[in-house]
Amino acid sequence: MSRVTPEELDRIAREEVPYVGQLGVRFENVGDGEVTARLPFRDDLLRPGGTITGPAMMGLADIVMYGCVLSRIGVVKLAVTTNLTANFLKRPKPGDLIARGRLLKCGRRLAYGEVSIFSDGDSEPVCHVTSTYSIPPENKAS
Repeated sequence: MSRVTPEELDRIAREEVPYVGQLGVRFENVGDGEVTARLPFRDDLLRPGGTITGPAMMGLADIVMYGCVLSRIGVVKLAVTTNLTANFLKRPKPGDLIARGRLLKCGRRLAYGEVSIFSDGDSEPVCHVTSTYSIPPENKAS
């Protein structure tokens, strides 16, 4: 069972992670260690060549992984990214992107997971991300 809802993650993205709020990421599904989110298409996310920018995809992956961590441990504001590796697999279509993330391991101090990003309606990922999050000690978690 998840410790946060999609609505809570939407609020956190808007209010506490302003860049992600500006991207307009919307959380669609949250389970225990699993999150699905949507990045709605906007023209200002395009780069030359008519494809969605890598930084937008990495921002989407990072907030999805943050959601995966919070879904497991609850709202801990000081959980932070310590590593994020993005592999761009193919050019995304100019349209919404769907990100599906899941934790592979969550310990007391570190969480590790992966995010696959798809063009809406496609079954092949356009980007695959692995990420590690640092979880603060309980007395510093708020």
